[in-house]
Amino acid sequence: MKKVKEYLRKASKAYYEGTPFISDREFDRLAEVSGFNEVGTSTSDNRFAHAFRMYSLQKVFENEHEEKSPLKNYEGKVTWTPKLDGAAVSLLYINGYLERALTRGDGKKGIDITGHMEHLVPNELKGTHWKSITQITGEVVAPSSIKNARNYAAGALNLKDYGDFVTRDVRFIAYGVEPVTVGSYYYTLCSLNEAHFDTIVDQKWLEYPTDGMVCRIDNQTTFVEWGHTSHHPRGAYALKRIQKGVETTLIDVIWNTGKSGVVAPVGILDPVEIDGAKVSKATLHNMAYIEGLNLEIGCRVEVIRSGEIIPKIVRRIY
Repeated sequence: MKKVKEYLRKASKAYYEGTPFISDREFDRLAEVSGFNEVGTSTSDNRFAHAFRMYSLQKVFENEHEEKSPLKNYEGKVTWTPKLDGAAVSLLYINGYLERALTRGDGKKGIDITGHMEHLVPNELKGTHWKSITQITGEVVAPSSIKNARNYAAGALNLKDYGDFVTRDVRFIAYGVEPVTVGSYYYTLCSLNEAHFDTIVDQKWLEYPTDGMVCRIDNQTTFVEWGHTSHHPRGAYALKRIQKGVETTLIDVIWNTGKSGVVAPVGILDPVEIDGAKVSKATLHNMAYIEGLNLEIGCRVEVIRSGEIIPKIVRRIY
C-alpha cells in the first residue's frame, strides 16, 4: 500500500498548504479504506473496508412482479441486465491504478484477493475522466458447463496458490462504478470498455449461470436521489425466477436451538441433489409453517435451495 500512503501524505501536505487536490469526502473515504494511521493494515480478521459499500438487491419473484416491483410507478428509463451467479468482487483504483481487490464479504468489508484479480482485470484505467478514487464492482463467474459453477468461481478466489488460480476458467464482468456520477448508468458501464473491461451491458452472457435479471434506474442523479435502505438501493432490484423444486420424502422433524436461543424445526429428508449439492435437511421455520403445508412424517415434499443456498420445503406433494 505504499502508493496510498504516499498519496495521502501528499494530499495532507497540499491541504495544509491551502492547495488541496482532492475533496474532504474523497480523503476521508480513502483514509477509512486504508486504516489511515497505519496504512495497509487490516482488521483482526484480515478484512478490509470497501471504498463504497456493496449493497445487496431487493428480490422480487416473477409471480409478484406487477404488484411488488419497487419501480412500478417510476416513469423514467430503466436498464435491464442479467443477474450473474458467481462471486461478487470490488476493485479499488487510485489515480487510475489498481490498488486493491476484495471479496464482497458482508458488503462493508472483504478479504484481499488483489494478487488473483491482477490476472483477470486491467491494472490501469485508461483515460482521464476517472475519479482519483474509483471502485468498480462486478462478478467473477465460471461457465455453466462446469458443475456447480458458482462454488467453482468462489472457490477459485479462495485458492492460496496463484499458480492454481490462473488455471481456473473464470472471468470478471463489471456491473457497477462508484462514486456514482451524472449521466446514464448504461453509458457509464460502456465507458469501461475503453479500459478493456467486460461489462454486464455488453451482451446477455448466456454462457454463464444467471439467477434472474436486474432492473435499475438509468439516470444516475435520480438513482442517487432515491437513496438506500440499510440493506439495498431503492433504485434497483433483482427479478428472480420461481425455482423448480426437487421431490423427496420427509423422514423426520427435529428441533434445533439457534445461537439466539430460538428453537426451530428442521426437516430431515431422504437425501437428494439440488443444483450440484446434496441436501438432507431443510428449514421449516415454525409450527405454523408446518401446519400451513400440512406436513407429516413420510409425506412427499418439494424442496428448493432458497437463495440458492438454504434448503427449504415449499409444498407437500402427497
